[in-house]
Amino acid sequence: QVHLVESGGGSVQAGGSLRLSCRASGYTYSSYCMGWLRQAPGKEREGVGDIYTGGGSAYYADSVKGRFTISQDNAKNTLYLQMNSLKPEDTAMYYCAAKRGYCALDPVNAEYWGQGTQVTVSS
Repeated sequence: QVHLVESGGGSVQAGGSLRLSCRASGYTYSSYCMGWLRQAPGKEREGVGDIYTGGGSAYYADSVKGRFTISQDNAKNTLYLQMNSLKPEDTAMYYCAAKRGYCALDPVNAEYWGQGTQVTVSS
């Protein structure tokens, strides 16, 4: 089975930056859609962005477009989420997730999940 471990969360002031990392292991399928989802207290889980590991451009939710960037380092089996210009409304538990095959990744079709890493943005 695929195992995902996130790291890099923390607390920052509004306007600051963080980079989240997701290390993957145990995968056997050729290509995956991998990405990030988040959940704030009292709210539904929502997609942040994803990328097809077989090649292609990343997709981003409108709420983070222009501020967040997804990248991958296949040699390190790691997915990154660079978060710039953070806002208090970005405060949430961030999860790395994956599914076999093509995107788009969402809370329903994701097959593999990390444990989550907390991001808190103060005003």
